[in-house]
Amino acid sequence: MEQVLLIKVPTRLGVLAAGRIRAALSEGLALSVDVCAAVEIEESYVYCRAQGDVQAVLQTARSRVATVCPPDSQVVSLEGMLHLRSEPDGIDAPWHYVVETDVTPESEQDFNDWYTREHMPGLAAVPGTARADRYLCRQGTPRYYACYDLRTRETFGSPPWLAVRGTDWSSRVRPSFRNTRRTMFARVLG
Repeated sequence: MEQVLLIKVPTRLGVLAAGRIRAALSEGLALSVDVCAAVEIEESYVYCRAQGDVQAVLQTARSRVATVCPPDSQVVSLEGMLHLRSEPDGIDAPWHYVVETDVTPESEQDFNDWYTREHMPGLAAVPGTARADRYLCRQGTPRYYACYDLRTRETFGSPPWLAVRGTDWSSRVRPSFRNTRRTMFARVLG
């Protein structure tokens, strides 16, 4: 499965800063770097995806973070769990919505089944959703990340989106969420 290095930068990065970070992290590496700036808070997420020798590439990128990112940036290693494409790669999806959460241990199996069988496939099928990805963070918290690339910001909160969120299974699972954070980002570089 895909492995991703996520760098949480405590400032909103502009195109120039994002370009410098992307260039420094990927120089000489088979690495794609996407940068998203939060819409309502001062934070940016930098996603590093490696090709080839994934572990070596991501380790080299991790070692470069301190030289190009603010000192209070947080580095998180994510493992891919589920990747759904609603539209072909390359489609313009300038909005990136992320849900980060932990879940109570007694609800974890139901939570994972819900995400895999109902929730993520349902949101991936909403018109305007280009891509839906789910990741696991084995070290640290929150453990689970759900990421949605959207063609329009209006996709989020549209009637089809809300219908997927409003199912009986969703209502049963959602109270078991812990440390939940939901953030809308605008893609700066991708």
